[in-house]
Amino acid sequence: MRRADREITDISAIDDFLSRERILRVAFHDAGDIYIVPVNYGYVRNGDSCTFCFHGACAGRKYELAKSSPTVGFEADGGFRLLESEKACGYSACYMSVIGTGRLTLIEGEAEKRAALDCLMEHQTGRSGWEYSPEQLAQTAVFCIKVYKVTCKAKQEVKICTT
Repeated sequence: MRRADREITDISAIDDFLSRERILRVAFHDAGDIYIVPVNYGYVRNGDSCTFCFHGACAGRKYELAKSSPTVGFEADGGFRLLESEKACGYSACYMSVIGTGRLTLIEGEAEKRAALDCLMEHQTGRSGWEYSPEQLAQTAVFCIKVYKVTCKAKQEVKICTT
């Protein structure tokens, strides 16, 4: 990372950020093109590893790419606040972002689908105990990204106090 002074390595700080955000952008490689799609997500951390879960249709570009091109990039960002200045080059912004790569898999088993959807729904709604009919599960594609590499970067406003 070029700006090591902005790198966040504290896993609890990264998890705290990811717990507040709701949108993950997933980037697929598609025969020379890049396809980026925003998704609602849930995530699970097991020690040093992290897995993102999201859902979609059992057809379409995202679904086909999940099967044919499972190495993906991902990105989440938030906390944006413009820092104004009197000069154009003096403007800046506060933010935090998480960027990484991982392997995308389609979840097939009913129990595994329920667990991944529960993860997603609890993250998005703050509630658990959802029910899914067998028909809903059959019509829903559930995707998980096992994270291989992740970096986190933040710029916070620095206040200088003089007395």
